[in-house]
Amino acid sequence: MEQKFEEKLIQIEPGEQKLRLDRIARHLQDAGIDAVLIADHANLFYLTGRVYCGFALVRADGTATYFVRRPTHLHGDHMQPIRKIEDMPALIGTLPSRLGLELGLIYYNTVERIRAAFGPGVEIVDATGVMRAVRSVKTPVQIDLMAQSGAKQTLVYKNIPKLYQEGMSDVELQIEIERSLRLHGCLGQFRVSGQDMEIFMANVLTGENADTPSPYDFAMGGAGMHPSLPVGADGTIIRPGLPVMVDANGNFTAYMTDMTRCYILGEPTDEAIRLNQLSADICRAISEAAVPGAKCSDLYNMAVEMVREAGAQDYFMGHRYHAGFVGHGVGIEINESPVLAPKSRDIIQQGNTFAVEPKFVVPGLGAVGIENTYAVTEGGTRRLTTAPEDIISFE
Repeated sequence: MEQKFEEKLIQIEPGEQKLRLDRIARHLQDAGIDAVLIADHANLFYLTGRVYCGFALVRADGTATYFVRRPTHLHGDHMQPIRKIEDMPALIGTLPSRLGLELGLIYYNTVERIRAAFGPGVEIVDATGVMRAVRSVKTPVQIDLMAQSGAKQTLVYKNIPKLYQEGMSDVELQIEIERSLRLHGCLGQFRVSGQDMEIFMANVLTGENADTPSPYDFAMGGAGMHPSLPVGADGTIIRPGLPVMVDANGNFTAYMTDMTRCYILGEPTDEAIRLNQLSADICRAISEAAVPGAKCSDLYNMAVEMVREAGAQDYFMGHRYHAGFVGHGVGIEINESPVLAPKSRDIIQQGNTFAVEPKFVVPGLGAVGIENTYAVTEGGTRRLTTAPEDIISFE
């Protein structure tokens, strides 16, 4: 007889999942929403510890029902197999009066099918912001997973000088870095939210390519190898004296860290050393000031003031194009809340995890600067990416 293959839907420990469900419930209550119907993969993973095709209904009392289309071998309490969206209302029982959907993330036709299935008595409201706020505060378990990613990412970065070979292009070096990351257990997925955001496993920039604007809302651009993915390395040969900026994938546990370091063939110029040190100083200053209650806009302005005092404002966060932030939340996705930007309304909370990336692009030199990921813990701000911050020689 053929053995039936089954696997538990929920991959998170019950106590940990309850912390997450309770946090969603509090935000739903504050927003006056009866329930949220989750479809986004990152949010489903946050809630269950896996990605599946289907939905999760979380009510304002903290209870949840999981509707699964695929894979069909999953099982568990509070799970309901479905074939289509229209199956859900009959399985829910009493329908919520105000139903939250991730309107900023899911397709219009999916929203309309849900609206029709649940009927005119159910008001559809946007819960995209609710889920961003929920995920912006990590539990100790999540922070520990990020620390594990940071440790492995740091190990790979320390070995990057050994990967360089004479005559390499930025693309060839990137391939070797990506290979090393994968061999150390990187999952490969550089999960990023938003229809205008795409990236592969790394952004490696050297020379004038660093000053090529990208359509994406990243700190750095680059032409890329093809117009279908116009960001990052473009085949430029690595030359003596020009920094090579490496911003590579830190996803080893599904909870990512974000780190940038600079490398060089030969010796860096005095200007490269000065700006790289300024970047490290800004990271340190922001990490010390990022205590619970701090305004993210104030942290951004602190960075801008340090840049102005150093006379480096023309190069800050780009040259031909200047990115409008200096830091961003990190977790399941690389662009979570909080955001360190001039008009940000985010306030630092214990449990926030964020990357700070004050970078500079100087014509004729290229990109210089670092990026670190931090966690705001009960004992203070903890740096999760600990590779050396100086510009490191390949030789």
